[in-house]
Amino acid sequence: MLATVTDKGQVTVPKNIRDQLHIETGSKLDFEVEEDGSLRVRVLARGSENLFGLVHRPGMSSLSVESMDEGIVAATKARNQRTRK
Repeated sequence: MLATVTDKGQVTVPKNIRDQLHIETGSKLDFEVEEDGSLRVRVLARGSENLFGLVHRPGMSSLSVESMDEGIVAATKARNQRTRK
């Protein structure tokens, strides 16, 4: 099976492989370079499986929109500081 890398570094997984492995929009793929230089690709999560636990987890309190915004700002600042180093 042959695929081409675009100028944006993207590769389309051929449809027959997506169908066989049940890869759908939102699926997570893991790329690993082997010692011999070959590339190993694994499906970590398929589509809607990525949503598990996103809405509510028993025993955890809900966050306000303000708390979520504060967390986003803090994470963005931390990421920007790491990037500048």
